[in-house]
Formats: sequence, structure tokens, C-alpha cells
Amino acid sequence: MTIEIVSESRCFGGVQGYYRMQSTACAGPMRFTVYQPPQGKDGRVPVLYYLSGLTCTEDNATIKAGMQRVAAELGLLIVVPDTSPRDTGIPGATGDSDIGEGAGFWLDATVAPWSSRFRMETFAVEELPGVIAEHFPADPARAGVLGHSMGGHGALTLALRHPERYRSVSAFAPIVSPSRVRWGDRAFRTYLGEDRAAWAEHDACELVKRRPFAGTILIDQGLADPFLGETLIPEHFEQACAEAGQALQLRRHEGYDHGYWFVSSFIEDHLRHHAGVLAG
Repeated sequence: MTIEIVSESRCFGGVQGYYRMQSTACAGPMRFTVYQPPQGKDGRVPVLYYLSGLTCTEDNATIKAGMQRVAAELGLLIVVPDTSPRDTGIPGATGDSDIGEGAGFWLDATVAPWSSRFRMETFAVEELPGVIAEHFPADPARAGVLGHSMGGHGALTLALRHPERYRSVSAFAPIVSPSRVRWGDRAFRTYLGEDRAAWAEHDACELVKRRPFAGTILIDQGLADPFLGETLIPEHFEQACAEAGQALQLRRHEGYDHGYWFVSSFIEDHLRHHAGVLAG
């Protein structure tokens, strides 16, 4: 599959690039960024997929998270896809921060008209990795996934649903039980309909009870996060992991909120966590 190079810039000895591809899964163009570390000149390197949150594009984490310096040191290739297809023309797909464009929830919609374009799980798990392996020095056998907020939900659910794809997983302030909170309830009803059994297949608290991840899951959560009590509720996932015997490192941080100052404060820990697992 061909890709369009939007821009490429030298960064910490590697290359930070912006790209566009024609997605079959999402029936239209999709954007993504790739940071290629300097080690990529000598062979294939581990690849880490960063999934962003509600209202974000591929640009937010690329610019704000501060991943490139440490990725260059560790030899990690970082991929940041957009959070949904754009310019879909679907009624209701714009103007609502909880659903539609910018809010793909990292799942494949099964309800029309969303099912025609909003197939973010297939895009993220199957289509995009194929493109990355074809055009960049990424080793698909050494792949990890991390995310923030809605993207944290995506990182957890995709890792739990596709353990053959990812060897490491972590998240910042993830939506761990979308079936039980407003953000997830609205999205799930829109994309998946009223069948709560289908919802459970995209709920990390439900998934981990049935199919724990082979490695340790790392989660960071700010205690000044305005969404902590009503929407994120990390203790639900903590309890589910304890019941399932899932190894979990859940770190709580006084004074930190939901934004990218929080993410950038602890992103190095996450990159080192993934590099340690993916090194072999």
C-alpha cells in the first residue's frame, strides 16, 4: 500500500514524519505520524503504538507528549494514528466531543451508518501495522501499545483482545469500564447498539477477567483529574485485575490532572517499561 509523505523532520538523530494513507477499513484517508529512531537505519526496531483520547488528532501526542528524545535513546519506533476518520459526511459525526469524528473509541462500529467508516480496531490492529512494517523499519513481532484517556481504553482493550499482536501495554488515565460511565455508554449505544454483550467485548474490566494479559500492565492516574470519580474510576480495573490474577502497576499521582503536562511528566517511565519488554 502506498503512503503520502506530508512532512519529515530530523529529530534527536532520527526522523519525525507525518503521513497519510488510503484506508480500506475506514473507507477513506487516514493520517498518522511515525518517529523513526536513529537505530532504524541499521535494522528493524521495536514499535510502539500510541492511541490518543477524545477530540485528539495524530498531532497532540506527537507534539505534546515528549516521546522522541527517549525513543531515540531506546531505539523505539513510535506510531501515533488519528483517532477517527475525518470528513465522513455522517450526520452527527461532528459537533459532539463524545461520539463521531475525534471519538472513534478504538472499536469497529456495527451500527449503520457508523459501520461504514468507523472501524478503528481493524485499522489500528491490522491495517496500519501492515503499512508500518512495509514502509518503516518496525519489527511487528516486537510491538507494544499505550494510550491516554479514550486511547488508554483502546490500549487496554486491544491488548486484551489481541494478545498475539502486542507484547506490552500501558495507559494514562484510561476509561477502564466504559460500559458503566457516560463517555462509554453514549459511544457504545451509538456504535454497537443496545447489546450489552457486545459492549463487554470492549470493556477492559470485563475482558481482563476472561483473558488476562501475559505481562504487567502499567497505568498512571492523576488524583487531580476532573474525570477521576465519575468516568475513569481506576479502582474498578484494580479490583478486576486482582480477581483475575492480572499483574498490574497502578500509580496514583497527587496534584496531576488529565492533560498532557501529566502525560509528559511520566511518559519516559512508560517508554522504558515497553522497551524493557520489547528488547528481546
